[in-house]
Amino acid sequence: MIEIPDISHPDTFEHGFPHDAFRELRREAPVYWNEGTYDGGRGFWIISRYETIRTISRQPMLFSSAVGGTSIEDREGDFVSMITMDPPEHRQNRALVSSGFTPREIAAQEPHHREIVKEILDKVVARGECDFVVDVAAELPLRVIAELLGVPQSACHDIFDWSNRMIGNQDDEYVVEFDQAREAAEEMFLFANRLAEDRLANPQNDLTSAILHGEVGGRRLNTMEFDFFFLLLAIAGNETTRNLISQGMLLLLDHPEALAKLRARPELLPGAIEEMLRFRSPVIYMRRTATEDTELEGQKIRKGDALVMYYPSANRDEGVFENPDVFDIERKNNHHLAFEVGEHFCLGTHLARLETRVMFEGILERLHDIELVGEVSYLRSNLIDGVKHMPMKFSV
Repeated sequence: MIEIPDISHPDTFEHGFPHDAFRELRREAPVYWNEGTYDGGRGFWIISRYETIRTISRQPMLFSSAVGGTSIEDREGDFVSMITMDPPEHRQNRALVSSGFTPREIAAQEPHHREIVKEILDKVVARGECDFVVDVAAELPLRVIAELLGVPQSACHDIFDWSNRMIGNQDDEYVVEFDQAREAAEEMFLFANRLAEDRLANPQNDLTSAILHGEVGGRRLNTMEFDFFFLLLAIAGNETTRNLISQGMLLLLDHPEALAKLRARPELLPGAIEEMLRFRSPVIYMRRTATEDTELEGQKIRKGDALVMYYPSANRDEGVFENPDVFDIERKNNHHLAFEVGEHFCLGTHLARLETRVMFEGILERLHDIELVGEVSYLRSNLIDGVKHMPMKFSV
């Protein structure tokens, strides 16, 4: 009998991802039925192996994002955006903005990103200490996604607040009652609709204008569809990269030999970022729902069953990665699943990599003798492996 913690409960992740339990699942029951959830929800299949997750992700019509949504909880019809769409709707909606996220388009932004990083670090260098998450890691992705959406810089921290309250809906620092998360979404929708009024009359070279003036299936998006599209880009564009940068900094502090190696050989940074993504994947899971009876790893899956794919487990799969529990910034062939795979491969992959690289290049150049000076505060969540606060000091 396998004994695992209740992975539907956010408290299970309070001290990090339960890798020991998932190591046993990968070995003994890679497709494991979890009977119910801590809050009374129905059961779901825990998917822990790398290849099984790839198999599910590459069959979007058999394993649906639209039926039941992508959260452990059933939310069909509650969140109508790309993340909860199947083909062909997903590809049609993605096409509205995909040209803004091509490698060439993103690479052209690098000089501007460097200017932003300099401004961010100038502020903290003068103090010699900071809350790394709030003062550094959050700032670059916030400013960049705001610019891409056409949001005034004065509203950046409104996006930060709304994102925290929605993604942090299981964390008492951000949300005491779940209605507060819904209120944050409503506030973001009101802001987005005001911006939309202007862009409908005066289109600009930004993602908001592209969404509003583009067509899906011969028609423009309605207000609700636009609102959820804006919300998805605003949150995904800042939350996950913020946590990648924060978790990456913590990994380098935990592995000073890796930090020293990067200072001596900065050309290793792109590979180090891939290892940060593998070792501490920002997104913990995504759910799919079977649209017909099928079978996985010898288990009979029934139509309507929820399958929850755990990316941190896949990224420590012994059958794929050599010494998977070792943080190795020179790891070769690091084909992790932190950006998902298949139909829902992360739209902002190139942007996240660029932002993280440019930020760490600035940190390695300007911040020295970095050390924590207080307790690191982690996000209480079963969805996002996040960091809220990280007090540290440094020399320049």
